[in-house]
Amino acid sequence: MADAIVPDSEHKGLVAALPQGLRNYALLARFDRPIGWWLLFWPCAWGVLLAGGAQTLAGARWGLIAWLLAGAIAMRGAGCVYNDIVDADLDRQVARTAARPVASGAVGRKAAWAWLLLLCMAGLAVLLQLRWQARLVALASIAPVAAYPFMKRVTWWPQAWLGLVFSWGALVGWAELRSDHIAVLAALYAGSIAWVIGYDTIYALQDREDDALVGIRSSARRMGRHVRGGVGACYAAAAGFWALAFWLLRPDGLALLALLPAVLHLAWQVLTLDPDDGDNALARFRANRFTGLLVALACWVVGNA
Repeated sequence: MADAIVPDSEHKGLVAALPQGLRNYALLARFDRPIGWWLLFWPCAWGVLLAGGAQTLAGARWGLIAWLLAGAIAMRGAGCVYNDIVDADLDRQVARTAARPVASGAVGRKAAWAWLLLLCMAGLAVLLQLRWQARLVALASIAPVAAYPFMKRVTWWPQAWLGLVFSWGALVGWAELRSDHIAVLAALYAGSIAWVIGYDTIYALQDREDDALVGIRSSARRMGRHVRGGVGACYAAAAGFWALAFWLLRPDGLALLALLPAVLHLAWQVLTLDPDDGDNALARFRANRFTGLLVALACWVVGNA
């Protein structure tokens, strides 16, 4: 079974208990690595919470937040399937990704397309729970999502494109509740993009040598020996944009203190990052699920003060 999974798989629980055939599809959708859907979900929650979607515990939009989490799980899975279909030839040439189901042949392309369609249908069920404004915003993400797998072939900054895609949920969550304060939303979205560039650069550190051999471009390769400073700059930009969003919504210096735990957590990631240690980089990358929670709590405080 170890040969059927990629090295960074969190192969536990129900996925490990599945029969091999079903397990291949779970691995294809990255159900074994929940970090991905958490990173996609947190900006959704930020949009809802900063827009005032949780004024009290009893009156919070928990149903909406739960639907957005379900949507993040389904659409992150769909995005991974699509990415693996497009990148199968490249994946075979990179040690960490060579065992992925499509690249290894464990799942055929036609079967992978069918699985992608099924996951998209689950995403559609979530889409129908939203008001029409949020539906339009969500549908507008299709083009950038479809383009993402090709970015590593044309730019040194595919992580920036991933930032556009993985931050889209902030736009959806906000649009579900309100249509004003666009400057606040823009700053929140920009901060999320910078955050994604930072954490995905950390993730890309695992593949720098293989990427160089195959010709895959990434911000981790572009930053070279300055990668720690580069990640720090991305995180600093994220914190700055989030602070701007909070200030535009509620110009109170005390509101900015709500961001302090998240800022300290990001600083810890940068200070303890070892760019030459793959395990260290993977752990710092995964730590961002906690960053997302800290920012969500800050959005809750500021959005409902």
